[in-house]
Amino acid sequence: MLPFPFRRPDDRPRFPSVVTTPRKRPTRRRGRGTSAPQLTSTSTSRTAYAETKRWLIQQHGSVCAYCGRRATATTITLDHVAPRRGQSAYDRRDNLVLACADCNGAKADMPILAFLLRKRERSSMLRRYGAHLSPMLVDLVRALAPDGDAAPRVKESFDDLFTDDESPYHESPYSD
Repeated sequence: MLPFPFRRPDDRPRFPSVVTTPRKRPTRRRGRGTSAPQLTSTSTSRTAYAETKRWLIQQHGSVCAYCGRRATATTITLDHVAPRRGQSAYDRRDNLVLACADCNGAKADMPILAFLLRKRERSSMLRRYGAHLSPMLVDLVRALAPDGDAAPRVKESFDDLFTDDESPYHESPYSD
């Protein structure tokens, strides 16, 4: 046998330095057997979302539940009032409202309390268009909506979002 640095490739040790055990096969194979139990809430399929959207449009019209802006039925979106964050239990009708793309994007995964506190008018709108929501959400919206507040009017255009009908400053002495 040659000295250590001059070994030939076939002079390898007979036993490996690391002993490997054969991999154990999984006892349960993919695609077989029973799947996880389905939740009792409404299905989260695309058809269920479309059906919920149609139902909300039939109930309230194609109006954003947060700002009151009218939108076409194709552009208005469904929004989870309580953010779902991957949990399918929040996909029920009592957690979904219609929202314009701007409000849906502004809310994103924000908790509903924080979103409503940023603009108190949102709670008045949600009180009007969210009567179908879960009792906990309805109570929260009622508590945040100003007392004796009549339902605010629907915003017909984008410019209506920036006009304040209740403002005491409509008649300005400087308007001449």
